[in-house]
Amino acid sequence: MDALFSELDRQTEAVVELQTKLTAIPALGPRNGGEGEKAKADFLLGHLKAMGIGDIREYNAPDPDVPCGYRPNIAAIIPGKNTEKTLWVISHIDVVPPGDLDLWNSDPYVVQHDGDTLIGRGVEDNQQGMVSSLLTAKALLDLKITPEMNYGLILVSDEETGSGFGLDYIVREHADLFRENDLFLVPDSGEPASEMVEVAEKSMFWVKVTVIGKQCHASTPAQGVNTMFPSAEFILRIKELETLYPAEDSLFDPPRSTFQPTMREANVANVNTLPGRDVFYVDCRVMPEYDLNDVIGTIKDMAAEIAAKYGVSVECEPVMWEQAAPATPADSEIAVRTMASVRKIYDNNPRTVGVGGGTVAAFLRRRGYNAVVWSTLFHNAHQPNEWSSIKSTIGDAKVIADMLLTR
Repeated sequence: MDALFSELDRQTEAVVELQTKLTAIPALGPRNGGEGEKAKADFLLGHLKAMGIGDIREYNAPDPDVPCGYRPNIAAIIPGKNTEKTLWVISHIDVVPPGDLDLWNSDPYVVQHDGDTLIGRGVEDNQQGMVSSLLTAKALLDLKITPEMNYGLILVSDEETGSGFGLDYIVREHADLFRENDLFLVPDSGEPASEMVEVAEKSMFWVKVTVIGKQCHASTPAQGVNTMFPSAEFILRIKELETLYPAEDSLFDPPRSTFQPTMREANVANVNTLPGRDVFYVDCRVMPEYDLNDVIGTIKDMAAEIAAKYGVSVECEPVMWEQAAPATPADSEIAVRTMASVRKIYDNNPRTVGVGGGTVAAFLRRRGYNAVVWSTLFHNAHQPNEWSSIKSTIGDAKVIADMLLTR
């Protein structure tokens, strides 16, 4: 273990070089205006082969919306002493667009190195986790160390736009890749203190509310039906859902369901017209024990009451819907092993937590696998001037190594 940790401590330049090469290859899915992940996946395939990994498998998800016709997914396996069990570390190849370039201090696809910091699109989300997993693999191979179990790396596409061509595709179409007692770590969420080990998620959905009345001139309101009044009452009543669905669990922060009105579409373009159509959205994060069908049913009941009161029609349409996957037990092997290694490397107090939205771990949990989401991150994902820490990249690689070498 000491030799492996010492080897990882010497990898600062390797982190900079690999992050620089990865960042220079934009990997944007077609829904984000790109041509997919193939170029970046080709680079990673070459890197894995150059490291000396003999078992590399490709799982290409057909997609006619990209030039090559598929979205690449890669699995690479280093054999362990126990070949019937694998620790899988799963990271994603794709990134999000840089957004407003005026908010960047440099070219998003050219890494800037400043002390411990690397700046560029994708360096945190999800290249930091990916590089950590690759550093561990290379150190094991270079030092000819056989881990206690197989070490598997999975590099997936399409995480940023739903994972239908990524991890979801793998677990649906290639379930034979996994065994029942395999362990799964997803290094794609975390906090600077390294203490957050995510094991559960809330259910979530977004609902689009459309209120239809009758447009007219503001000076003659009796000739129309102003939709802003029923919309305003409906928005205020959304708060009632927190009382109607009151379950709490300290695993989550906040520890209860949340229902928040968010976006509102433009209605009329001038002040002296009463809007005959009003559209707003509600973001709902629901404790796992509740059936989302019951919650949307309650919302529709509210809509019917408001429609009757104001003489309007009210439509409630879910535009995103995800019932929570079963939680990973806090005493499961992957959770216990992760927390023990995190505590050893970072000398801290890791804890299991739940989060308010879906992660790719949900695809595994729904198939009966225990998975945790953990890494050391500073919450720069999707932001301009996204950055990551070299020290944390190496520290997280040590956590993976410790999980592999500890019996």
